[in-house]
This record gives sequence, C-alpha cells and structure tokens, in this order.
Amino acid sequence: MSGNEFRFFLSCDINLPVTFRVERLEGNLPATKSSESQVSCTTEDRRAELYVECVLYIDGAPFGLPTRTRLESTGQPYCWTELITLSTKYRDLTAHSQLTLTVWDVSCGKDEGLIGGATILLFNSKKQLKTGKQKLRLWLGKEADGSFPTTTPGKVPRHERGELERLEKLVNKYERGQVQLIDWLDRLTFKALEKIKERESYNTGSSHLYLIIEFCSFEHQVVFQLAHFLFTTLSTETRWLYHVYLFFKITIEKCIFDIQLVKLLIKESGANFFSPLPVSSTNEIVTVWDPEVGRINPSEHKQIKLARSLTRGIIDRDLKPSSNERKSIQRILKYPPTRTLSGDERQLLWKFRFSLMSEKRALTKFLRCVEWSDLQEAKQALELMGRWETIDVCDALELLSPVFESEEVRAYAVSVLERADDDELQCYLLQLVQALRFERSDKSRLSHFLVQRSLHNIELASFLRWYVAVELHDPQYAKRFYCTYEILEENMMKLVSGVGGEEDGIKLWQSLVRQTELTAQLCSITRDVRNVRGGTQKKIEKLRQLLSGLLSELTYFDEPIRSPLAPRVLITGIVPSESSLFKSALHPLRLTFRTANGSSCKVIFKKGDDLRQDQLVIQMVSLMDRLLKLENLDLHLTPYRVLATGQDEGMLEFIPSSSLAQILSEHRSIISYLQKFHPDEDGPFGITATCLETFIKSCAGYSVITYILGIGDRHLDNLLLRDDGRLFHVDFGFILGRDPKPFPPPMKLCKEMVEAMGGAERPILVQLNCQTHHP
Repeated sequence: MSGNEFRFFLSCDINLPVTFRVERLEGNLPATKSSESQVSCTTEDRRAELYVECVLYIDGAPFGLPTRTRLESTGQPYCWTELITLSTKYRDLTAHSQLTLTVWDVSCGKDEGLIGGATILLFNSKKQLKTGKQKLRLWLGKEADGSFPTTTPGKVPRHERGELERLEKLVNKYERGQVQLIDWLDRLTFKALEKIKERESYNTGSSHLYLIIEFCSFEHQVVFQLAHFLFTTLSTETRWLYHVYLFFKITIEKCIFDIQLVKLLIKESGANFFSPLPVSSTNEIVTVWDPEVGRINPSEHKQIKLARSLTRGIIDRDLKPSSNERKSIQRILKYPPTRTLSGDERQLLWKFRFSLMSEKRALTKFLRCVEWSDLQEAKQALELMGRWETIDVCDALELLSPVFESEEVRAYAVSVLERADDDELQCYLLQLVQALRFERSDKSRLSHFLVQRSLHNIELASFLRWYVAVELHDPQYAKRFYCTYEILEENMMKLVSGVGGEEDGIKLWQSLVRQTELTAQLCSITRDVRNVRGGTQKKIEKLRQLLSGLLSELTYFDEPIRSPLAPRVLITGIVPSESSLFKSALHPLRLTFRTANGSSCKVIFKKGDDLRQDQLVIQMVSLMDRLLKLENLDLHLTPYRVLATGQDEGMLEFIPSSSLAQILSEHRSIISYLQKFHPDEDGPFGITATCLETFIKSCAGYSVITYILGIGDRHLDNLLLRDDGRLFHVDFGFILGRDPKPFPPPMKLCKEMVEAMGGAERPILVQLNCQTHHP
C-alpha cells in the first residue's frame, strides 16, 4: 500500500453482529442505601454484587433487547472480561448509534442499587467506527441515557481532560498498532505511566468511577456509509445529483457537500431512523466518505487510451517539450529507481517519448510509464526500446527488478550486461543472482548469461556457485536456483580445457565441490571446540589437537582446493600451530592456510551467524571504493572479502589489525599507536605525513559510507586500525538505520578519531569530508 492510499471498510458491507467486551470497573464504589432500612451500606460492611446492563440506541430510540453481564462479587477491581454480542449487525448502524452501559448493584436489599451509567457513540466525529479500549466516566446515580444528544456522555469533557487522559489515548493507539514498537522505550514509558496514574489518583481521590470496555478491531478502518437499499427508494434526479457530487470529488479520499443534498436524500428515502437527525437551515457541511475512491475513472481511462493510441504516434513524433516541461522531465529523470511516478509524470514522459530517445537515462523511466496489459501500447514501447540510446550497465540492473515483468525488457537488460567486463560484472553478481527470483522461467536468459560468463572466469564460477547454493534453502525458489546450479555444473563439466589451459572442466568443478566439503569439516570442528569446557585457551588447544590428530587430513590436502574467498588462490592445508579462535560467544575460528606458491593466507570461519548482510555491506563498500577511484579519489578503504557459505555460516578475510578499544587500552591514544609504527620527528604529531593522511582519508571515507548505509551498533570494538594507518569497520548486524542504541549519532565519528586528526577545525579534515560528499 502506497503512502497516499487509505484503505477502509464500509459499515454497510459488514454483515457481522456488533461485538464488544466489558472489561472492568476502576475507582471506589460510593455508599448506597437500602430501600428498606434506609441505612448506608458502605464497601466496608458489604460485598457488592455488580452487573452491567448494555442497550443499543439508534438515533435516540432503543434497538433490540437489553443485554446483561454476569454478577461480579470478587471485590475491587471488579473484572468481568465478558464478551457481549448484540443481535444488531454493523450494517444496520447509523452515524448516531449509541451504546448505553449502566452498572447495577444487587447486594443492598431487594431492590437493585443504581451505581451509575454512561453512553458512548459507536462512530467518532469523522464517521469512523471506534475500536480498541474505551474508558468511560460513569455518571453516579444516573441511568445511562440513550437520547441524542445524551445527558450521560462517557467521554470526559475537553476542559476536564488532563495528562492522564492524553496518555491513555496514546496507549489505545499503541495497542491497535498505530504507534511504532520500540521495546526499550516502551518499557520506560509504561513505568512512567504507572507513576502518573498513581499521582493522578492521589490528587483526584475517589470521586469518579470508570468503566473500561473494548470494541472489536478490524484489519482496516470501518467508515460509516448509508445502506445500499436506501438508494433504491430515491428518485432519478436525486441519485443523479448524488453521483455528480461523487464524480467531481473522485480524486480525494472524502467529499464534502452542502447539507441540502443530505436533506433531499433523507426526505425521499423515508427511513425512520433518520428522523431524529437535527438539520438546520444554516450553511452546515457534512462529511461523506466516497465509495468510489481508488477505482478507475472511466473518463480518465478513456482519455489515456486515446492519448496513447497508435494514431497519436504520428502527432507525438514531432512534439518538443517547452522549457517548463523540460525542467519537469529532468527532475523526473533524477528520481531514484524506488520512487513511483505519478499519473501526470507518466503521461508527460509518454507524450515526449520520441524526443527523449537520445537521452539514455530516460529509458528506464519511460518503460515504467507503459501499460503492459495493453498489447498495442506494449508493442509501441518495445519498438522504441530497440531504437533508444543504449543505457549504462548500472541502469540495466533496474530493468531486472520485479517492476518489469516483460521478457523482452529483461532480455534487453541482459544484452546490455553482456558489454560489461568481468570485474564490473562481479560487482553486481550478488544482485544478478537475486534477480533470478523475478524471472518468468527457471531456464531464463539471465541464468544462461551468468553461466556462460562464468565458464571463462573461475572467480565468477566459484562465486556464482556459492551465491546459488546458499539460496537452495529457500523453499519458494529452491527449484529455480537448483536449475541454475545444474546448468553451471553441466556446462563446466563439458569444458575440454580449463581456464588458461591448466585444468579441464571436470577437475575445475571438483575443485569447487571440495570447497563445500572443507566448510562442512570446519563446521564440525567448530561444534567440537564449543563443547569443550573451560576458557579460550583450552578451546584453542582442542582446535590444534583436532587439526593435528583426528583431522590431520586437513593439515595437508590430497589435492589443492581453490580458496572460497579468492578462487584463483590454491590452498594446500591448514597450519595447526598458527590457528586459533576468537574470544566471543560464537568462537569463530582463525585459520592459517598454506598456499600452492609457498605463502599463506588467513581466514575467519564463523558458524552460527548469518553473514549475508555483512556480505552485502562489504559489496557496497567495494563498489563505492571503485567509483571513488574512478574519480581519482583513493580513500584507502579496506573492503575485505566476505562469503556466506550457508544461512548461518561463512568465511571472512582476516586483516591484521587492532580494535580501537585495545589500542586506547594499551597506548592511551591513536597518535601514540601510530608513532610506534611510523615515527617522524619532523612530521605532524610525530607521525609520517603519509600515515596520517591515510588515517584521515580512511576515517572520512568510512564516516560517509556508514552514514549512507545507515550502519548501526558502532563502538570501539568493531572499529579496527591497521599498522599503516588504515581504519575500517567490521560487524554489520544493524544497517539501513537500525540501531540497538537509543538516539545514535548519524555520523559515526568518535572523539578519539577526531583528536588523532588534530581536532575538528583542522583544515585537511574539513577538506576531505567535502571531497567525500561531493567527489
């Protein structure tokens, strides 16, 4: 549902009985007198036996028989929590339907003692059905009055409302889901609310009694509407007049017209229950909900069809936008892909489609204007798409979103992707795999394209296999991803010679399959290590013991395996003495692998955590780093490699570094830490200028990136610093504005980082932030 939509039910369409719940009575009962003894009966010398009598009134007249709750004599608070179902249905209600509730006490004498009563309207001033809990103030010693207007309104008068009434109204909205849930803030709020209740109760004493009831809730708001049978009794002129008003108000959510029209409707309908409605001769207005809201306007629809017909193509071909129209078009072209175009904007782009064919940015916006259910219009659009200026690769990704279902449009997007080189394609590979969900067939052109490109690049093949394998756990799309997996396997096995002529297809595929076998063994090791009782050191000893003993085959592989993080690197085994684990709840493994060229590489294997979100964030960081470098701006970012190998497991590249918390604990400041590795007596703060510049640029880059991506939960333990001065972030469990901390700062830049740069007023810091925001 878009932000401009308002969905509702009409009361005349709800064929359900009126239902509500009588909850409890709040406050102290007043003293009553027995009819026989005339002696005061207080709460100390009697146990009250109470029941609530409920009567529905429609336009001041009782409608149906009274309904009573059970007797309640358990003492204060008197709680019934009883569901009351009336014989009247919601469709039979009028705008002035009222519910009267009277509390009676049968404990004093033979006659029933009247405690008090209150009346509540079922519809509010906006003609919306009331829902949720309602707190009614009882009129002591008075039976609830059902006339309209009533003399016993349960609603507290506006001039007597205090802070407590305002808060209870907000609580009612909260319980109906109209207020956002924030656990930590909700707990504090309700504690404060209880204190306010106690204070108000102490100040006001026990002068008032309140009856709490709860009305039934629906999925959407229920709006009052005249029953359909009323219109069958109206004259043709009256019905025509009513629909004329609706026609001219069709574009707004509710229409307002003069009370004279309502007079005419009431007069001709002859409905008895409208007779008490007070109608004055003044210029009053009444709010009526338009049942046509959200439906297609036949006139507008016909006009659009004519404007987009094939014959209009001859006229539109020579149309040129005016200066104001050109400004509007340029503003539309700058919209992000997630923004929905309005009807006028869609019509504007369609009108000047021929003059926009040389503007490659306009194609994706133009295709959003097409009514694809109209075959003639779709044919026009496809012909223009073939003659349009070729779009960029990044724009082709938008055409693979679920918005575009046309196979021709998606095939065009794939043809544009074919122009991208392997490095650029790898930047978008994760999103292209997800786009397979929106294809119309399992063996789509997109899946064949990804497989064919992977056959010539082992890195693409390895990452494509992992991205697809992780999605096999999704039952809705498992078949589709498994089909892509089979196509990749089948085509790779057919390769006569591998990439670079080193291996054939069968060996290449087997080297990729052994990656899965390796991760399965690492999962088993992680479980065994976690089960060891004792501290971190004992778990490390167990890890090295497993690698050297029972699982010694991991020390030296039978055949080299391609590293899941860097498929071009062949790993030959694990070095037990250099392997360890981190001191945390999940105990991630830090493993050192031997490589075929005699060097080593360190990775982190994590079991029990979903790394797909970290994988996405690092992909965004890598893409931003690439774009910034194309603008000759190297901010010394550290986009380390992350690969999710399952729903709750994965690998990360280990970057030698220290957390800022550890640095401040051991060296007292960041400057002292950098002086240890890059001392220079003549440099700023005793550090080489190159090291300080690297630190400042990386801080500026990550400050802007974390702001754009809405990275949350930042603290000194997930801010790491390398020896060369590069700062980078890890652990992206909270993104896109989510943060467990209350009121987090939008820019993630701690004071220790600013001090290491020489303070907030340092010219180089201000200049770097400006360059990062506007490269």
